[in-house]
Amino acid sequence: MGEHPEKDKREEHEEEFGELIKFTFSGFAGGLGLGWFLDRFGFQQNPVGEWAVRTLAGEGESILEGVFALKKRLSGASSSLAQAYGWGKLIGMTVPWWIDLFSRLLGVNVYGWEGFYIPYFYAMSDQLGANVSGFIYLYRKERSLFRALKKYVRSPVMLTSLLVVLIVPIGLLIARLLGFSPTTNLFTALETVAANLCWLPPLVGMLVEKRK
Repeated sequence: MGEHPEKDKREEHEEEFGELIKFTFSGFAGGLGLGWFLDRFGFQQNPVGEWAVRTLAGEGESILEGVFALKKRLSGASSSLAQAYGWGKLIGMTVPWWIDLFSRLLGVNVYGWEGFYIPYFYAMSDQLGANVSGFIYLYRKERSLFRALKKYVRSPVMLTSLLVVLIVPIGLLIARLLGFSPTTNLFTALETVAANLCWLPPLVGMLVEKRK
């Protein structure tokens, strides 16, 4: 292992990004399964049920990724972009819960086009957190704002993350304007899964590590 430190490091980072992808699709499966189960027992348009479905489909991976980052930290592994990404997603995952709650209290039609932003935050708030956490990681590593920004714009992972954050709300709004409405838990899960493109940045990271 000591003879090829760079190769070992690349393989470790590749494995880390691969773990993040597996966590994401595990969350998808959990959200879809729970949505089907709740619909089967007549819990359509139940706020608690929709919260649980959206949390699993949009943020289930964040819990697993946070555990992954914690496990790496406790094992004494060196800090990495994948770990920073995982910590950021865990921290950002509670934001949509409050947005969903206050939207309903304020009378927003969460099933109409006006509520398009709710699945966006369930699917993307952890991604926003990951983006910020990733930049902080680069800043601490480079010890310079300019160099950190330079690294950021040259990082395929971070640029993919930024692109996903910007594109997803447009797609959600268009779908709602065209008549889609998440009136069942399964539809709620499907909408959240479609919006949750959080698997793309780790996939890009894994492919980049493979090419090195």
